[in-house]
Amino acid sequence: MLVLSIDTATKACAVGLCRDGKILAEYKINMGMTHSEGLMPQLEQLLERTGVQKADIDLIAVSMGPGSFTGLRIGLATAEALAYAWKKPLQGVATPLALTYNLPVSGIVLSPVLDAQKGNYYQALYEWQDGEVAELQSVQVVNKQQLLENLALQGKPAVILGECAKLESMELPGWCSLAPEYLRLPQAAGTALAALKAYNPEVQSGIFGLEPYYIRKSEAEELWEQKHGKQ
Repeated sequence: MLVLSIDTATKACAVGLCRDGKILAEYKINMGMTHSEGLMPQLEQLLERTGVQKADIDLIAVSMGPGSFTGLRIGLATAEALAYAWKKPLQGVATPLALTYNLPVSGIVLSPVLDAQKGNYYQALYEWQDGEVAELQSVQVVNKQQLLENLALQGKPAVILGECAKLESMELPGWCSLAPEYLRLPQAAGTALAALKAYNPEVQSGIFGLEPYYIRKSEAEELWEQKHGKQ
């Protein structure tokens, strides 16, 4: 199965191609370019350079968040448009789950984190067990202290990955470390591999049945409620 994947959950914009678990190509840019500017050109160049035709693609995978509100909307809208135009199935993938494929190592707790603004993080906990990803904690919004407390409760060595640059100045306990910088941000390859694992053609809900995994309201929504009151 040939999977085209899109990840726009963070400031980085990534697209990739994966066939039967083998990564054919991946194209990621983290230079501050907006997703609306970069995503379609990256997709066009990916397909052109690999010689893959739209007819060859079996599945489109897209990162569903949590993460950047605008980025997630752009990624999902693009994936839906391609799936509709090309008549291909669409598979959404939780961004923290996709991040675990950056470091498929057993014996450690993986803590994908994404910036939730205002000094908070989206955090989930996973562990690779016998070649499969086990969820130890679903996504929560936490501050730095809560982030470490959740890891300490697992009683195992832990690695934090994702949008964790702000944690570099924080003194971490000896059993906890940050992933190498080149393995931290979401990869389109991880999104493709997670989608390939989750995809079941018999239980698809349709191209337009997906909703981004926001967890909390956007700042614009919070400001509107402060001004107008909750409806």
